[in-house]
Amino acid sequence: MNEPAQVAPTEYEEALSPYRVFTREQWAAKRADTPMTLTTDEVTKLKSFTDQLSIEEVEAIYLPISRLLSFYVAAQQNLSRASQAFLGATDVKIPFVIGVAGSVAVGKSTTSRVLQALLSRWSNTPKVSLVTTDGFLFPNAYLEREGLMKKKGFPESYDAKALLRFLADVKAGKRHVKAPLYSHLVYDVMPGETAEVDRPDILIVEGLNVLQTGRPPRDGKAIPYVSDYFDFSIFIDAEEDVLERWYLERFMRLRDTAFRDPQSYFRRYAEKSDFEAMKTALALWYGINLVNLRDNILPTRQRATLILKKGDNHRIAEVSLRRV
Repeated sequence: MNEPAQVAPTEYEEALSPYRVFTREQWAAKRADTPMTLTTDEVTKLKSFTDQLSIEEVEAIYLPISRLLSFYVAAQQNLSRASQAFLGATDVKIPFVIGVAGSVAVGKSTTSRVLQALLSRWSNTPKVSLVTTDGFLFPNAYLEREGLMKKKGFPESYDAKALLRFLADVKAGKRHVKAPLYSHLVYDVMPGETAEVDRPDILIVEGLNVLQTGRPPRDGKAIPYVSDYFDFSIFIDAEEDVLERWYLERFMRLRDTAFRDPQSYFRRYAEKSDFEAMKTALALWYGINLVNLRDNILPTRQRATLILKKGDNHRIAEVSLRRV
């Protein structure tokens, strides 16, 4: 498979860009002496079943990210201690929050799980929690009632107030903060089901629109955004045609596996012919997911601290790091 074509930026563009851009080889060298703490079997278990991930990818891309994050976390902890000393505040452990954004089918879940595994094995063994924003989607009944079912995954389909409350509580160091859970099998929020986040050292928040903002109010009143609670953010990027192919491949594989479960929301698609199933997948991609990508997700890419650009073989080909 080919990596995405590289277009050399002009000197003017490089001078103005808020990012430093690294080739795969340049980024891999930033690993330095960071030890590999995952086995090949563990790496295989961390990836989504339609994603591709090798131990070489972890070594070349994710170990340098782990090393970089160790610097960021240490700096944030020092700043937090200095701030609390200035305020005369009680010592409260403030978690370091990482946001992971990107399109459907780009591999956000795999990236988030690999980072959680690597960071939790630092020498000081920090407590690393992972939450996806799927649990903060409005229930299907609400989406149906409000005519939003075909915009599921768009910013307006999330209970933003609940998500902001959750992040505010976690960032404030509160104990036993609850996050709602989502089932991809039944394609809905699970009533009464929650995951507990209890003062982690690091929290990873994964979701389509976690870097989304809105138009600032004319009166200047404060409107918090999810990304206001992030200390570091990652956007996973790929070309539209590549994302489309990955989405269609995933849909067809799910049709032969998870969709056949009697409880699956998509059970009806398992009985369709290959032609009808592909037709349905294309309609979902062009009618919902591509629209969301272009209108809501892609415009937030430049807000990320780190951009990981994937080639059509799922390998990270280029890394862009925001200048500090």
